[in-house]
Amino acid sequence: MPKKDLGLLMMTYGNIYVAKVAMGANPQQTVKAFVEAERYDGPSIIIAYSQCIAHGINMTLGFDEQKKAVNCGHWPLYRFNPELSGQGKNPLVLDSKAPTIDFEEYAYGETRYKSLKQSQPEAAAKLMEAARKDTRARWCMMEKLAGLSCDSENKS
Repeated sequence: MPKKDLGLLMMTYGNIYVAKVAMGANPQQTVKAFVEAERYDGPSIIIAYSQCIAHGINMTLGFDEQKKAVNCGHWPLYRFNPELSGQGKNPLVLDSKAPTIDFEEYAYGETRYKSLKQSQPEAAAKLMEAARKDTRARWCMMEKLAGLSCDSENKS
């Protein structure tokens, strides 16, 4: 099963400011999200990528890992501001660019993924393909949502 997306779930409420950030990938976007969340007159949630020692990476290179997560599409950066709907704008701003690296390049840099590949290569290959497809599908969906027009009038 694909993983659940807390940000998308929160967006469905329609009145919550939601941002997904990764300081190591885009510090300006992170600061912008915090400023917007603070200004928003209502509930706000910021979901931040945070590498962990359990990922099995050199923790001094954590920001590089965040960049890989964003660059493969696994961790898309966005801001969802419901106030933009009142201005006739799409409330979802996708701050990431389209993926430039394969999910595998990100994943196999971490022990949590590498260890399965070493112990059960066939299972790892199947799961990697499923994760790759999920990452692509999620990116495409976010791109479509961010590109939707939010005109309040129904034009025939």
